[in-house]
Amino acid sequence: MAVEVILPKWGLTMEDGTVVAWHKSVGDTVAEGDVLGEVETEKVENELEAPCAGVVARILVEEDDTVDVGTVLMIIAADAAEAASLAQA
Repeated sequence: MAVEVILPKWGLTMEDGTVVAWHKSVGDTVAEGDVLGEVETEKVENELEAPCAGVVARILVEEDDTVDVGTVLMIIAADAAEAASLAQA
């Protein structure tokens, strides 16, 4: 089952964040806890970690985009077959 990776609220006053860099690409296999990318919030860079193991199916937010807390950034599929079907959606 696919898992949505959302922008978490790392601080009490955090409202948004900017994706500085992605370290994983569509099709990459990830383990739970792998660093997916870096997000800048209030001039502090945070590492965004994978909430589960799987395959990166889609990246929904580009580097340098600023989005609100709770925005879906990426979708991780359970396996390559599910990733392929989600990539076409």
